[in-house]
Amino acid sequence: MKITNQVIGMKLIITIATIALFSIANSSAQTLYKASNASVSFFSKTPIEDIDGKSETATTLINLETKDIAFVIQNISFIFPNKLMQEHFNEKYMESEKYPMSSFRGNVQENIDLKVAGVYQVTVKGKLTIHGIIQERTITGTITVKEGSILLESNFIVKNSDHKIEIPSLVATKIADELDVKVKATLIPKK
Repeated sequence: MKITNQVIGMKLIITIATIALFSIANSSAQTLYKASNASVSFFSKTPIEDIDGKSETATTLINLETKDIAFVIQNISFIFPNKLMQEHFNEKYMESEKYPMSSFRGNVQENIDLKVAGVYQVTVKGKLTIHGIIQERTITGTITVKEGSILLESNFIVKNSDHKIEIPSLVATKIADELDVKVKATLIPKK
């Protein structure tokens, strides 16, 4: 019974996150670009052990008219070289059953026309939600507009402490508070 309730709860949270993600799609389909296989990775180096997780299943949307951007990712989709590390990530740190999704929703601040081909250095202001904690963030990145696709790339730091991810003192030397996060997505027009 417990597993069934957890599955139902997870499906409900995923449905709500998907609705929130697609709420940026309030204009014509020609201005909305989507990716379902965006890459999100994080890395931290410590003297004892490197932490290296990667997912290639984030859903990403960008609205070229409003310049709204959204990312949603299931926390259990991160893969680690070490299975025990992956288990600890989901059970002890991210508490993936309780907080199954991480997300970012923001808006490009520069006065640029994303319908024009080019490479743009951008600043995106928005809300980053990890481990149930919402944090206002300003994240820099690059948007490359080509005929038929848009490439989003960003590299930024996330602190475990900012999202109340507790690291027990016993393993504090193995896990750094700061994680180097990289995001890369190739989006195509949403049909």
